Amino acid sequence: MNRIIECVPNFSEGRDQKVIDAIAQAADSVKDVKVLHVDAGEAANRTVITFAGEAEAVVEAAFQAVKTASQLIDMRQQHGTHPRIGATDVLPLVPVSGITLEECAELARKLAKRISDELGIPTYCYEAAAFRPEMQNLAVCRSGEYEGLAEKLVTPDKQPDFGARPMDEVIARSGATVVGARDFLIAVNYNLNTTSVPIANEIARDVRERGRALRNPETGEVVKDENGKTVMQPGTLKATKAIGWYIDEYGIAQVSMNMTNIHVTPLHRAYEEVCRAAEARGVRVTGTEIIGLVPKQSLLEAGRYFAQQSPTPPSDAESSTTLSESDLIQIAIRHMGLDDLCPFLPEEKVIEYKLSHL
Repeated sequence: MNRIIECVPNFSEGRDQKVIDAIAQAADSVKDVKVLHVDAGEAANRTVITFAGEAEAVVEAAFQAVKTASQLIDMRQQHGTHPRIGATDVLPLVPVSGITLEECAELARKLAKRISDELGIPTYCYEAAAFRPEMQNLAVCRSGEYEGLAEKLVTPDKQPDFGARPMDEVIARSGATVVGARDFLIAVNYNLNTTSVPIANEIARDVRERGRALRNPETGEVVKDENGKTVMQPGTLKATKAIGWYIDEYGIAQVSMNMTNIHVTPLHRAYEEVCRAAEARGVRVTGTEIIGLVPKQSLLEAGRYFAQQSPTPPSDAESSTTLSESDLIQIAIRHMGLDDLCPFLPEEKVIEYKLSHL
């Protein structure tokens, strides 16, 4: 297999194990494809399934997973804490080896059209596959969520790229799907020692790139520019998106973050900044929850960073440059509390270790 890609679709079901298993099996049954990880969240009512393999086979597996999800998930009955627009909410293709991001974008566009043509599901294309610059942003594609989809379907500048038509029985059940191509993204939740969603949201606004609406310090009113658009005050972390929410199964609030460029903002930098913002608001981060898989390099960089930051840094004979990969990963796990909510097993959570079995 020379052209390897990863697919990380998010499905709007995190509670019914039979449905989750059926969707994963639909992908895993395609030749030259391997399901690497299934991460279900009950409160979010959302499951992230990661699979990889030969490019065309992965695209076929993605279609079969979308088809199965559309048959088993009824969006009219779906509720959870995570934003969503359809049974298959978002479906990115990620280049791994032997293939470019541009080639993945073209595969994503073809897949989006096939989903619309054969399943009747409206599809938006985002990130590198976007047809319109504003649609590169997933949040723009998903604006209004499922509940606002009927209006978007008939609004010219908000219609999907494929399958635009008034709401019907098929769309009411399946919702829409956002298909695209992107580089590696880390989805991470920071656990807080509070149940307060407002505090979690304030921390999210402090750090996320988009930040928060700028307000007049005297009147408290939102500041508008000359075109009537809200002026935003950027957060401290580039290439990040974040919201706050409460997770009933853990009894805590979290800052949920997507890190869209880990070269611009590495994992350890995001962790430290969320910790700083939390402390400034009178709470603290107790641990970190990685959703799906994480690149090995991100953990190695974090391990080296925290080894040097330790009150008793490694001796010259055992510097962060000579520590083994296993040691560095364990340092990252310990310092960021990656096992705060459940065991963090590198062989199950690090993408390179999973891909080695292909």
